[in-house]
Amino acid sequence: MTILEAERLSIAFGGVQAIDEVSLTIDPGIVFSIIGPNGAGKTTLFNLISGLYTPQDGRVRFDGADVTGLAPYRLARRGLSRTFQNLQIFFRMTVLENAMVGRHRHEGAGLWAELLHLPSVRRCNSETREAARAALARVGLLVNADQPAGTLPYGALRRLEIARALATEPRVLLLDEPAAGCNPVETQALDRVIRSIVNEGVTVVLVEHDMRLVMNISDRIHVLANGRTLTEGTVAEVRTNPAVVEAYLGAHGTSEAAHAVR
Repeated sequence: MTILEAERLSIAFGGVQAIDEVSLTIDPGIVFSIIGPNGAGKTTLFNLISGLYTPQDGRVRFDGADVTGLAPYRLARRGLSRTFQNLQIFFRMTVLENAMVGRHRHEGAGLWAELLHLPSVRRCNSETREAARAALARVGLLVNADQPAGTLPYGALRRLEIARALATEPRVLLLDEPAAGCNPVETQALDRVIRSIVNEGVTVVLVEHDMRLVMNISDRIHVLANGRTLTEGTVAEVRTNPAVVEAYLGAHGTSEAAHAVR
């Protein structure tokens, strides 16, 4: 059964075709990675899938329903969440408060209930706090819950963004360059977090340049070049595809992929 599907998505900006009839089908419970050289259209494809952009052509389906052009908050209510390439952290808030932000779609108290501090509001706040703590535990940050987020090292901030997305209770989680700027130790920590998320039943769609990470954790890999699909397949199929090596991996990327251990 397919959990997420893109059908012939296309969008252009100022006459430049950023995404050109890209289709993909993602099964539940896997790591599905999207790779390609800079400018290939990876983040644009993410923006189309996650509702930030509306495609000029094509459709997006989530769990069988047409969700093309739905706003991100509506997609989050359905169970599709994402992180961004650039950090979106509230640095003056605590780590726990940052994770609590992700629970907004589960809080249904109205304005008057909040103003009157009704028991339902207190109960909701308590549930939000506990759910946020659980999300932090999933990424190894529960011990840091009361720290200001700005005091965390960079790799931990990346995991905090994932925790906030997990607090929405997604069925599909889109991760846009989660290892960008991370050192090898921090990347290994992300590897473990992503594996554990998938083991818990969440489908992960990953855009990433770190080929060792991609080859380590991916079940399927979709390769973009110049806004179009170059190929899709398993790790072994993509790693040895001559067109992928020529267009993207090159000598260094091939070496990184070859040293990946699944």
